[in-house]
Amino acid sequence: MNPKGRNRGHSKQRIKDFNLEELYPPIVTMADQRTMTQLLQAPTEGYETAIVVPAITANNFRLKHGLLTLVQNKQFFGHDKEDPHAHVRYFNKITSTLKFLNVLNTSIKLMLFLFSLEGAAWIWLEKEPP
Repeated sequence: MNPKGRNRGHSKQRIKDFNLEELYPPIVTMADQRTMTQLLQAPTEGYETAIVVPAITANNFRLKHGLLTLVQNKQFFGHDKEDPHAHVRYFNKITSTLKFLNVLNTSIKLMLFLFSLEGAAWIWLEKEPP
């Protein structure tokens, strides 16, 4: 015996056998192993243009070069200081004056709107799914 009256052999605690799986749940891996960058990218397969123009049933329908120039003279670039609402108001003002036999005004607007965009606004529109 030691001076304190204890037996060293009996002071050791016995560690019973235990299963680590009971203490810690198993590690579960996700089925989708893509990175956040990959997950945040918009899918592009199977997408076409974001603006779909309805079929035009009129014969010999053409947009005049002068009309395209008028729309392109005031293009929207998507800069911080540009007002998108003012651009749409201007665009509607121009396109509301157009009338073609057997052609919906909506079809004309959808065709011309692409010509009213440039720069970052054009890039944004090209990335949008239909």
